[in-house]
Amino acid sequence: MENIKKFKIYLGILYVLLISTFLYFFFSKFTLQELSSYEFIKNNVDYFSNLKDKNYYTLLLTFFLFVVFWVLLLGFGSPVALASGFIFGKWIGTILIAISLSVGSLLLYLIANFFFRDLVQQKLGNRMVFLKDLFKKNEFLYFLIYRFIGGLPFFIHNTLPVIFNVKIVNYFFGTLLGMIPQLFIMVSIGSGLEKIIKTNNSPPSFFEIIASKDIYLPLIAFIAIVVISIFLKKKFYK
Repeated sequence: MENIKKFKIYLGILYVLLISTFLYFFFSKFTLQELSSYEFIKNNVDYFSNLKDKNYYTLLLTFFLFVVFWVLLLGFGSPVALASGFIFGKWIGTILIAISLSVGSLLLYLIANFFFRDLVQQKLGNRMVFLKDLFKKNEFLYFLIYRFIGGLPFFIHNTLPVIFNVKIVNYFFGTLLGMIPQLFIMVSIGSGLEKIIKTNNSPPSFFEIIASKDIYLPLIAFIAIVVISIFLKKKFYK
């Protein structure tokens, strides 16, 4: 038992070191000023467009692995969802990010189940008795609803199900299907931004961005999903 605890501590230290190394190399290559520069963003539109023409499948695989790694280390998905639409467009981008985030989330869940299951059970288990009973009735259905509702930081949303001991198959497909509506909206916004940037040499105004149907239609859909999520949350947690 003592050896297992030591092993978990060593793996935990390794995990922190990996996060630190990733952040160090990422921000040593790109400054925050560069990342927020319109010229930098526009140049990357052209760069990825050329890269897609020459090495499409390599880019798909690279992005998939990057997203899985991103979720494991940083635990949130919105930036990469936008990037997926920005690079690959609305439809391919949605499929790619849904599969990538589902794989990354599953791996994160397995890590959390190994490292933190006892801790999470101890801290939150008693508060989740009602949800545990629901999950026992129909694990896939209620996990699917849980994924659709969201409302929690992505890292917590991925790891909290250790309380319910969700089966791997249910976790993966529940995540994949439950997140697709929200991901489609995020990817659509990313795709819309790519179109706007491609047709504007100078930074567009906030009004120009919002007035584009590629932006305001996904935002309307987002509001609709929020309303549905609130309804489901009240029904789910009553």
